[in-house]
Amino acid sequence: MPLAKALNEGMRKAMENDPKVLVMGEDVGKLGGVFRVTDGLQKDFGEERVIDTPLAESGIVGTAIGLALRGYRPVVEIQFDGFVFPAADQIITQLAKMHMRSLGALQLPVVIRIPCGGGIGAVEHHSESPENYFTHTAGLRVVACSNSADAYTMIQQSIASPDPVIFFEPKRRYWDKAPVDVEAAPADWRPLHDAHVVNPGEHVTVLAYGPSVKTCLEAAAAAAEEGRSLEVIDLRSLNPLDIDTVTESVNRTGRCVVVHEAPVFSGYGAELAARITERCFYRLESPVLRVGGFSTPYPPSRLEDHYLPDLDRILDAVDRTFAW
Repeated sequence: MPLAKALNEGMRKAMENDPKVLVMGEDVGKLGGVFRVTDGLQKDFGEERVIDTPLAESGIVGTAIGLALRGYRPVVEIQFDGFVFPAADQIITQLAKMHMRSLGALQLPVVIRIPCGGGIGAVEHHSESPENYFTHTAGLRVVACSNSADAYTMIQQSIASPDPVIFFEPKRRYWDKAPVDVEAAPADWRPLHDAHVVNPGEHVTVLAYGPSVKTCLEAAAAAAEEGRSLEVIDLRSLNPLDIDTVTESVNRTGRCVVVHEAPVFSGYGAELAARITERCFYRLESPVLRVGGFSTPYPPSRLEDHYLPDLDRILDAVDRTFAW
C-alpha cells in the first residue's frame, strides 16, 4: 500500500484499540488532510475524535498538551513542515519539559506528525527539514519513517509511547507503494528506535533517513554496477539514535557518507560525523562525508532538483571517500 495509506491504517488501528486516541489538525477531518493521510477517519470515528482545528499551530499543540494532561493521546498533524515554527514555544518549552519539570509525575503522550522535505514542487515553507530543532531539544523522541511498512508500525508505536514524539513523514514518498503486513503482532515489529540495514554492503556505509533512503538505495544499485558495495542504513530514529548499529557498520566498512535533505551546515549529519569519528577513529579509512542541502532558504520549485541530494552527488561523495 502507499505510505500515506499505511499511516492511515496505523492511526485507524490505534484509534480502534484505544478510545483516548484523538486526531487533530488543520483540515484533517472532512478533507482528510492535504495529503489525504487522515482520509475517512472522521467519518468512521466522529468529529469528537478527529477534530478540524483553527489555523493556529500554537493553539493546536497547546490544546494537545492539555488533552494529554487529562489522559488523552492526541495525534497532531502539522500541515506542512515549515508551519511547525509558530508552535515551537509549546513544543520546546512545554511539551518537552513537562515530564522533567514534574519530576516524572506527568506524562505527555503527544505525537506531532510533520510532513517533511521537498520534491513536490511546493511553495515557500512547504518543503523544509526542521528535524535538528527537535533532536537538539531534550525530552522529545524524534523518528522518521521512509517506507510503508515502517509507517504502519512506527505511527502505532509512537502513539503508544508515554513520551512526546515528533514524527517526520517524507511527503514525496507518500505515494510510493510497498508491502505492509497488517497481521504481524506488535511483538514482532522492529523496535521504534532501532536502525535498519536496508542494503547490506562491504565498502562504504551510507546513512540516511526519511525521503533520502530511497535515493541512497538507488545510488547503491548504481554503485554495484561499478563494483562498489554500499551498506545503506535507514536510521529511522534520530533521537534516541541507534549508534551501535552505525558503529558496527562503519568499523567494518571503514568509510561513511551521511545523506539528508536539510542544509549540511549544522545539520544532523554533523552529529553523526562527530559520533562516528569518536567511536570509529582508528578504523576509518577516510573522513565522514556529508551530502545535503545548501545553506540557503529552500529554493523555488524549478530549482529544487539542484538543491536536493541526488544519485550523482551521493556517488561523488562515495568516490571521494576512496581518495585518502
